[in-house]
Amino acid sequence: MIGTSHREDNQTLRVIVGNDAAVKAARMGKTNPWPEGSILAKLVWKDEIHPKWTKATVPGEFVHAEFMIKDSAKYQETGGWGFARWIGMNQAPYGKDNTFIQECQACHVQVKDNDFRFYSSCAPTLAYVPLRFWMSSGCVCLNAPKLEI
Repeated sequence: MIGTSHREDNQTLRVIVGNDAAVKAARMGKTNPWPEGSILAKLVWKDEIHPKWTKATVPGEFVHAEFMIKDSAKYQETGGWGFARWIGMNQAPYGKDNTFIQECQACHVQVKDNDFRFYSSCAPTLAYVPLRFWMSSGCVCLNAPKLEI
């Protein structure tokens, strides 16, 4: 795990995971900019109040999986990042064509000085789990779908 985030505007919880390059950069605190080849994934769930403890917000319905791929040569027009999103448990591709990237970039340009990311990495004392673990395990314990890359 690289980090977590919470969005109040759409009531979602997010877990951010990464490939080996991203995890290594996060552990070393070298994330602005992220190294070439980094892949960041956000797994997103709707907020849900725990039925036995109403002060706890827990993951509810799985919303989508988002990816950011760092390749400055390939994605020059979007700050060196490629974007992808799959919706729901059936992982339907987001957008009718690749113009959805303009939507991603329009939002992420607000944080250009943070290498186009809204979040910071968790402290290096946290346990980092490589992206390949999440992908191969299907995150069964978290109700996330198995993703193939």
